[in-house]
Amino acid sequence: MQVQFHWQRQDTAQPLYQQLIQYCQQEIAQGNWLVGQTLPAQRVLAKQLGVNRSTISLVYQQLQAAGLISGHRGGGTTIISNTWSLLMQQKNLNWADYVASGPFNANLPTIQTINRTEFNTPLRLSTGELAPSLLPKALFQTALQQVSDQLTQLNYLPPQGDLALRQQLVTQLERWQIHTTPAQILITSGSLQALQLISVSLLNQQATVYTENPTYLKSLEVFQSAGIQLVGLPLTGSGLAYWQLPETPAQQVLYTIPSFHNPTGQVMTLAQRQALLTFAQKRQLPIIEDTAYQDLWFTTPPPAPLKALDQTGAVIYLGTCSKNLAPGLRLGWVVAPEPIIQRLADVKMQTDYGASSLSQSTYAAILAQPAYQTYLTDLRQQLAQRCQAALDAVTTYLTPYATWQAPTGGFYLWVKFDPRLNLTRLFQAAQQQGILFNPGTVYSFRKSQAIRFSFAYAEPADFRRGIQLLAQLIKAQF
Repeated sequence: MQVQFHWQRQDTAQPLYQQLIQYCQQEIAQGNWLVGQTLPAQRVLAKQLGVNRSTISLVYQQLQAAGLISGHRGGGTTIISNTWSLLMQQKNLNWADYVASGPFNANLPTIQTINRTEFNTPLRLSTGELAPSLLPKALFQTALQQVSDQLTQLNYLPPQGDLALRQQLVTQLERWQIHTTPAQILITSGSLQALQLISVSLLNQQATVYTENPTYLKSLEVFQSAGIQLVGLPLTGSGLAYWQLPETPAQQVLYTIPSFHNPTGQVMTLAQRQALLTFAQKRQLPIIEDTAYQDLWFTTPPPAPLKALDQTGAVIYLGTCSKNLAPGLRLGWVVAPEPIIQRLADVKMQTDYGASSLSQSTYAAILAQPAYQTYLTDLRQQLAQRCQAALDAVTTYLTPYATWQAPTGGFYLWVKFDPRLNLTRLFQAAQQQGILFNPGTVYSFRKSQAIRFSFAYAEPADFRRGIQLLAQLIKAQF
């Protein structure tokens, strides 16, 4: 039996969700709603009461957290308790007010869904990390044995990170014609922390960060949480349309992934890189260069990094081992002029007092092994094979519905679908079949009919099976 709502909106400063929570608690306390009765579906109740569905969703979440109701997929939402749960509500702190007032913006709902369900979904078609089968166990075993044999302490490290690791990175960066010193490198807990440090240390709240549209950065809230505006620029065949930046006295920064871009897989041409740096020098425009996929070419390396071409110190260079080795190490690095590094290091010490010393020692030992370059060569071959298998799968099953460009490196296929396809419905239907993908809307500044597929994580046979099942769901919409 379903309960009846006779709630009336109160013209007070109290938020609607709190009014509704109090109303529900009162109805349960007075015995008007009984244990075992069901509540209306969120969409139905929102329409009935004339409020946003998100308001009803928050009300149900709070009532469920209080132990008053329980929701089950396909079984509706049911009242499961009364007296004791209500008694606890009178004494407990309402954390919802605090949750909503924190400085970090909430992730997009789709991103939250992906983050919650990814590890329990059988067919992960968009996961942006290497498959467990690609882990170089021998490299890690050798490095960990070496670190263990030489281990004398696991204390805090200097603000900029382990010196041995920074020295190894100097050597690795020389391969890309980036001439730097350990003093110009900061070790971070992944590239995301580097972006967070930049946002709170170097930029003001009136700043605007320009980036490609689409971009991985759009799926995060790192700059927006710092009060900074994020604006997308069109992505052309040779790179982002940097010339569309408006002239303004306000602070501007450009963020770009020039090599094997996430999510499109594109590579910015050498000519475009050179032109961008000329433009940046003229406009005094700082650039953040994210090189997460730079080492992952299939046959031909990408052009020189912007940092290698930079003659004026305009480029802050971000690197990571999350894509070409193991995200679980949680290590990234920033290369920038010393005053910038010192500022970022000072703020980092205020946040976490340094990345894991064990991870840093392990990664330094891995980089020092000659076998590391052999591993990278083999990894590129493995990714190229996985990419070809993925292309074969989408060609076989998705040709009637979509188009794409074959990437020359990285992890991703950016597949654009027929505008008649409802990607939201497809996302939901795929979840029910144990398939998870990342819709293009999480990366785009406007509506997108694309999906970012990753051939790096799912094994080729699983990827093909997932695409085949997805094609069946797509066909059902036509």
